[in-house]
Amino acid sequence: MQELSRAEIVKDAVQELVESGASAAGQVASIVATAAGEIASVVGAFATDVFELRDGVQRAVRDTTD
Repeated sequence: MQELSRAEIVKDAVQELVESGASAAGQVASIVATAAGEIASVVGAFATDVFELRDGVQRAVRDTTD
């Protein structure tokens, strides 16, 4: 069996660390992207509700003043 040199051991450890870090960063980016999309969807739905409520109030005011 061939012994690994200190340099090879360090290289393998650094490689594993970089791969692990890249994977973690990718997972975080995916979570953030999903959350941003969901937030945009919720804010958009809320804005639609606000516009619909405003239109309803305007119609009600117009109907009571006629």
